[in-house]
Amino acid sequence: MNAELLEANELDPSPLRETEMAKEIQFLTARLAAKGNAYANKLLEEVDLNVRQFSVLALAASELKPTQREMSSFVALDPSQIVALVDTLEDRNLVKRETDRRDRRSKNIVATAEGEKLYRQARAITMTAEDHVLAKLTTSERDQLRALLTKVTL
Repeated sequence: MNAELLEANELDPSPLRETEMAKEIQFLTARLAAKGNAYANKLLEEVDLNVRQFSVLALAASELKPTQREMSSFVALDPSQIVALVDTLEDRNLVKRETDRRDRRSKNIVATAEGEKLYRQARAITMTAEDHVLAKLTTSERDQLRALLTKVTL
């Protein structure tokens, strides 16, 4: 890779902005997610979490008591990855598994009191990361982006 294209461990997009790929929505959303996740991961180190762990903790703290399978589907991760994330959070006493009343073979993932507390702290951190990554957008533009992304992803 050309050294002049690199700046602070990040690809400088200026010479590449006119490529066809740089105009593709899939590329742009992936790039935004990568930048946002990298920044959020750096900030979440303060509470010994990463973005994937935070996602599982956030769902566990939602009071919806999702199953591991529901989490896997919603965050688009392989079920084995969810199991590993839940195991890590469970080892830290942040979440617990409860038998699902609808299907005794399934486990609901629920935040513990300690997990709820850490979730609130981590949520503030992820909002700071979002503010940083979306700093060039107005509040109205952020709302519009959120609404459009929600429309096509959920």
